[in-house]
Amino acid sequence: MLLHRPNRSSAALSRPFLLLLALAAVLGLAACGSSDAGGVEGGTRSYTDARGTKLELPARPQRIVALSEPTLDAAVALGAKPIATTAGRGQGTIAAYLQQRAGNITSVGILGQPNIERIAALRPDVILIDGTATPDDSIVDKLSKFAPTVFVSKNGADWKQAFVQTADVLGRQDEGKKLTQAYDDRIASIRAKLGKNAGAEISIVRWGGIGLPAVLKSELAAPRVLNDLGLTRPSFQRGRGPGHTVPVSLERIDALDGDWIFFGALGSGGAGGGVSETPADVASAKKAIGYAKDTPGFTDLKAYKAGHVVPVDGSAWTSAGGYLAEQLVLDDIERTLAGGAAR
Repeated sequence: MLLHRPNRSSAALSRPFLLLLALAAVLGLAACGSSDAGGVEGGTRSYTDARGTKLELPARPQRIVALSEPTLDAAVALGAKPIATTAGRGQGTIAAYLQQRAGNITSVGILGQPNIERIAALRPDVILIDGTATPDDSIVDKLSKFAPTVFVSKNGADWKQAFVQTADVLGRQDEGKKLTQAYDDRIASIRAKLGKNAGAEISIVRWGGIGLPAVLKSELAAPRVLNDLGLTRPSFQRGRGPGHTVPVSLERIDALDGDWIFFGALGSGGAGGGVSETPADVASAKKAIGYAKDTPGFTDLKAYKAGHVVPVDGSAWTSAGGYLAEQLVLDDIERTLAGGAAR
């Protein structure tokens, strides 16, 4: 731009005007860079979520509410610190595998039934939800009145895609790329060490405390990890399901069998079923295997006879999954089938 030298009169008149312009610019930058209500950093941006809804989001949200296991898992893995969440599926607390990593976090209800008023009082700048936490749009529509509510993924969607999308929503794309590359590298490493277990048939069983076991179908997170490792599934477990575990009748108890059974529990694994305050951890799985032995035909399974029933953290293995959950799945596979020390 060409500059010219103004005369003395015009220069004098312009100084107050220039000062006003400078002050306006400073105030404008301050307004774009932060928000007292949401702790926003870096202004806002447009985003279209999995429902096709166009939203205006903080560039890097700070006050994050995550209303499902996958969204909480992803946020924590990416280094964010969500301020609130709901309990894990079938549990009275957040998923056992996330409790230590998530730290002191506010509970705003159980999965699929968040307390709208409590969430609004927290003044979030973004709310994360997905198809595992709501069967319809009603909850999303209510939450959207208080903060941008992002529907990240549909029920049964690929956990890796949902993870990348969450990283994008949270303005942590670089962190997301690094972690997905680390996952791919670890898959290649474990796959190379499977040896005689390469291509083994892996059954994933969840005991829900209702007298009948259930299995995971192919669309859920842990089965996708097994597929990435080149491991196979029993025929009944290969097809797509409803996006959660499928109960197995006593007449089809053989549908649980495989070369190996990775056995998790939902809650305590006791006969009562329902929501449990007991974490769905490895200890609960061990107890549940004791209950399962009383199920007709369970001790006749080839995996049981071979000593290949492995108790696992059901909150990670049989949940909707996420990056941190799948690291635990890889830990168990590496320890059991690859003969290596898990991370």
